[in-house]
Amino acid sequence: MPDSGRSRGMIRAPEFPDDLQWFNTERPLRLADLRGKLVILDFWTYC
Repeated sequence: MPDSGRSRGMIRAPEFPDDLQWFNTERPLRLADLRGKLVILDFWTYC
């Protein structure tokens, strides 16, 4: 497989949208606020 020039884990995630609704927090979060912390993501869908 050719080297694409990107190392594993080096792609930056986009910031959260400004109009995102947050739960259980006093203010909107940024990715920088979460750096170095354990983050649990709960994906739930209803079909």
